[in-house]
Amino acid sequence: MLTWFQAIVMGLLQGVTELFPISSLGHSVIIPSLIPGWHGLAHAQSQPESFFLAFLVTLHVGTAIALLIFFRNEWKRIIAAFFRSIRTRKVETSDERLAWLLVVATIPAGITGVLLEHAFRVVFAKPLAASIFLMVNGVILLAGERYRRRAEVREVAVRHGTKAGTDVRRLETLEYKEAGLVGVAQVAALLAGISRSGITMVAGLVRGLNHEDAARFSFLLATPIILAAGVYKIPDLLDPKWHSIRAQAIVGGVVAGAAAYLSVKFLIRYFQTRTLTPFAIYCLVFGAAMVVRFAAF
Repeated sequence: MLTWFQAIVMGLLQGVTELFPISSLGHSVIIPSLIPGWHGLAHAQSQPESFFLAFLVTLHVGTAIALLIFFRNEWKRIIAAFFRSIRTRKVETSDERLAWLLVVATIPAGITGVLLEHAFRVVFAKPLAASIFLMVNGVILLAGERYRRRAEVREVAVRHGTKAGTDVRRLETLEYKEAGLVGVAQVAALLAGISRSGITMVAGLVRGLNHEDAARFSFLLATPIILAAGVYKIPDLLDPKWHSIRAQAIVGGVVAGAAAYLSVKFLIRYFQTRTLTPFAIYCLVFGAAMVVRFAAF
């Protein structure tokens, strides 16, 4: 049903593509459909009741644990600030503000995920649909970069006193309604092929954040969403009928966690100086190739 090799490969795939802005769900639909002998795994993803949903639980939990470990110091400050703000009924520090920004941004995706994730997975978790949405993801990333470059041109113009523009903002200056918009944008990641990290980064760039802060907010925001998705479905993993794949699922979760930790470590450094453009090009090229591949068969 689920081999050890499949568990390791899917864990690696989940850990990398969940944080790279190239859609973990899209790749988990497409890649098994390309590998001979893996079509059963690909087919299981779109079934209302299948072992894949139980398997996915551990991959999500592994990824979320990796994010918690990497950002452990920030999460300690954020959680402490959250409860302090409740106790004092004030939001005074940057950590307190960031805590509430994350709460506001988590609500839209959390509610929508509970209500619609299963339906979206059954309907849209098909290789051709995922390939098309992967191309859409590439367009979104390119559009976000183009908007950000235009904003940077306006900022240079402001410094020279030629015309109005927009300054680069720090994460803590986001308004709550803007955080809500970032959270709403994250809902699109329910579609296989649309990247959660990619679309939240673009939403941050559009609101004036630089790439480093947009990536940081995206990864912090992903942590409770991914963890909640995994915990919410733990009963699926514990169902006796999936006993035969439980050990493989745990191994996949460990691999996903290790891959996610290395991925976020790389990406935090990457976005200090670089952009989303290479990922956009990859999504467009790979997505187009897969559209041709799956449309022809």
